[in-house]
Amino acid sequence: MSAEPMSRLYLAAFLALSACGGDSTSPLTVDAGDPICTIDLSQLLVGAARDGIPSLTNPAFVAAGDETTGYLLPTDRVIGFQFGGETLAIPHNILWWHEIINLDIQDAKIAITYCPLTGTAMAFDREPVNGAELGVSGLLFMSNLVMYDRSDEETLFSQIMGKGVCGLRRQTVLPRLAISEMTWEAWQGQFPNTKVVSGSTGYGRDYTQYPYGGYEQLDDPPFSPQEYDHSRQPKERIVGIEGPNGGFLAVPFLELDALGELAVVNVEVDGESLVVVWDRAGKSGNTFSRIPQGGGSGAPLTFTVEDGKVFDVETGSWWSLGGEVVEGPLEGASLGLYAESMTAFWFAWSAFHPDTQVWTQANSFDY
Repeated sequence: MSAEPMSRLYLAAFLALSACGGDSTSPLTVDAGDPICTIDLSQLLVGAARDGIPSLTNPAFVAAGDETTGYLLPTDRVIGFQFGGETLAIPHNILWWHEIINLDIQDAKIAITYCPLTGTAMAFDREPVNGAELGVSGLLFMSNLVMYDRSDEETLFSQIMGKGVCGLRRQTVLPRLAISEMTWEAWQGQFPNTKVVSGSTGYGRDYTQYPYGGYEQLDDPPFSPQEYDHSRQPKERIVGIEGPNGGFLAVPFLELDALGELAVVNVEVDGESLVVVWDRAGKSGNTFSRIPQGGGSGAPLTFTVEDGKVFDVETGSWWSLGGEVVEGPLEGASLGLYAESMTAFWFAWSAFHPDTQVWTQANSFDY
């Protein structure tokens, strides 16, 4: 029997195993010991039945004042996404219960994903799986969401890794799309005409209720036992940045918050010139390229905060929290969000990236 049919057979058995809560740590191989999975299966757990957490496809988006948005408080966190002229907010409240939203925007096939157990929000282009929808497998790898594509070449994908880990498309990378994350109030302040996911999803879920109790407490341990760096609290949120050559940097929220209500951190990761913009009120740390679009010399800018506003040192232009010039010589220019950045719980980031560097005020001059 060839490797590919055997691979499909084993994956079908593996997914059936996950659906019935069987032992997911047994090694799975195809002919000549070729592994169907590229990860340590001892770190793979069955968290729920396959599709027991139902993903959504093209849910209704409504205006911020719509009656179906009553489930949202100003302080609730949302994933902000802009694509094809659309400005959309995808609340954590929805993704606590669904974890994946498949969107078809114009000709693009996109998946917005959130893992409540690792605090990781990521957006992916579904083109490498021929536009197939992504679903929730019910499996967890190192506490993190494992997705699967609904196609004939069904494959398991690790959310944080962003690539196939079991099945025919193992090692296939899902390209990431830029998102931001902040409170609902802060997102509306930046984009008053935004649309947001309606609370009328067709499922009987209470989107005002967080289903994981006290799980987000700073000192609460991970869902599943695993190795991680204990130098920081496991549930501290960090800005995790991946460079183009495999370098990793974490910028902890508590370090950013110690800088003040508004702060910027200029960093270089694998030669990428980036700035993390911290907004205490919005509980956000978003990463932008320091090379402006639509103006400037093409050289990276250096940012600073003065009188509660973000300025670049080179021209003195005043920048908004969304990366656009409000006033100054670079008026009309903007900064692009860096797609290879995410907000995550510290334990998860350090477990997946044990060689990560960590930005702190004490070592800030190293970057």
